[in-house]
Amino acid sequence: MTAAGPDLAGLDLASIPARIQTEVERAIQRSIKGVEYMSSAGPSLGSTPKDILSSRGTMNLYHYRPVADEIYRVPILIVMATTNRGYILDMVPGQSFIEFLLKRGYDVYMLDWTAPKPEEKSLRMEDYVLDFIPHCVEQVQRDSGENDVTVIGYCFGGVLSLLYGSIFADGPMKNLICFTTPVDFREMKLFQNFSDRRYFDVDHLVDSVGNVPPEMILSSFEMLRPASRAASQVQLWENIWNDEFVKSYRMFDRWATDTLPLAGEYFRAITKDLMWDNKLYNDTMTVGGRKVDIADIKVPILHAVAEHDHIVPYDAAKHLIAKIGSVDKEEVILKGGHVSLVAGANAVRRLWPKLDSWLCERST
Repeated sequence: MTAAGPDLAGLDLASIPARIQTEVERAIQRSIKGVEYMSSAGPSLGSTPKDILSSRGTMNLYHYRPVADEIYRVPILIVMATTNRGYILDMVPGQSFIEFLLKRGYDVYMLDWTAPKPEEKSLRMEDYVLDFIPHCVEQVQRDSGENDVTVIGYCFGGVLSLLYGSIFADGPMKNLICFTTPVDFREMKLFQNFSDRRYFDVDHLVDSVGNVPPEMILSSFEMLRPASRAASQVQLWENIWNDEFVKSYRMFDRWATDTLPLAGEYFRAITKDLMWDNKLYNDTMTVGGRKVDIADIKVPILHAVAEHDHIVPYDAAKHLIAKIGSVDKEEVILKGGHVSLVAGANAVRRLWPKLDSWLCERST
């Protein structure tokens, strides 16, 4: 800077018009793409062909139609988290975990959930663990003609699978795979603060509203990373002309905001037994009067956790393998977050091949 004005030495004045034109064109393209984004529908998710084997209340059991010429003997039952839609594992072709399993020769079933109706506010933990899961396992056995079943639990679906596997330790579960499954609920830090018994009257909430609304659950997730939504929208705007980026953004954004309400009594049990008393970790958990001790689970188990999981931190999940009673047990820590561990390009490269190599020799 000189007394006469800015120092222009070294500045390529001839390039300025071209740079201005480039920025104007980028702004126009961004605006055009923004209009396209707002006016178009997102990609179709959960489109892998399937049949409904059983549907009752909030429970749906799907069987995906096999595509491989040879099918592994042991079928797979995926147990989804009760807050989430199962299509996170069945994104568009090429990014669908379900499609991957089918092409690798597995016989795949999914226990998926719909929103509980107002009259289903009385659904309890035992309805999920002692009724829904056993019912689906029996349906899988009947449909496949096999007694053995591999269970895959995602997030809280993994917790339900652990409860089921402990109570039915002599049952048909041949293998157990858990994705990002918490055991020590003291380490679910923000959820602990959110549900602190000194300030959070869960009885008043459930007695007043019945089923816990999805807005409350979604807000608690977003509080874990309060700036993430704004940051992701900025990133979308900066990459709005990148069709692949926009496609991926729309898939994950739809799933992240498509949160299910939770049945009131079920939410009450989660809060008191897990968040407050940490009964699963302390080996004092009971479901419908039946003792739960995950040391009773002896089947082969694989637990996949993410390095950067803000929903289920590693400290909340790391005790699973230590506490399980299995001899054949393995924990794998992979790059990614709570969702990208199991879905998207990161999962395609890391988790899916690892799971296939582990499961194929245990599915015959």
